Amino acid sequence: MAVRALIFDVFGTLVDWRSGVAREAEQLLAPYAPQLDGGAFADAWRARYGPSMETVRSGARGYVDLDALQAESLPAVLAAFGIDGVPEAVLADLVLAWHRLDAWPEVPDALVRLRAAHLLAPVSNGHVRLMVDLARRNGFTFDAILGAGYSRDYKPKPALYRDAVATLGFSASETLMVAAHSLDLAAAAQHGLATAHIARPREH
Repeated sequence: MAVRALIFDVFGTLVDWRSGVAREAEQLLAPYAPQLDGGAFADAWRARYGPSMETVRSGARGYVDLDALQAESLPAVLAAFGIDGVPEAVLADLVLAWHRLDAWPEVPDALVRLRAAHLLAPVSNGHVRLMVDLARRNGFTFDAILGAGYSRDYKPKPALYRDAVATLGFSASETLMVAAHSLDLAAAAQHGLATAHIARPREH
């Protein structure tokens, strides 16, 4: 059966989260940590991403969006790097660095070509406002915005894949999950979706 809809992971697949967060961390934290290794900081912050989402996936707490989870994990990351005295306004702006990430170079043109024959939607752990900001920054044109904010849970929970298929209105086999992460693709495949892997640096 022909693929009719393409759904995309975003962080690492469509946008280069590591370079963007590293750049913003070095800029925003320069007065407090002038020698900061932005890449190491980005990696340390990202390492808390999965455990923070697991508190929602496990049912230990209700759904909270990714900005809230990133804000909650940020103090521990700062402490690990020996950074203190950062004003709340700077911390809030640093969380919004995840809204200002740049696309991998080929992505905007590729999405234009793909949209000529397919419906396109992100299925990301980012919430709707986050996806809108990234789309507007990078010129992405989506037909819908799905994912965590829509399904009120985090990948790889089944609801995100099932909701995407149901909302776009095609069968699972007509819906292709595109991601740089094997766990995401494996979860999509378990629910009957077609899958496509994109190789990206540091993503697996």
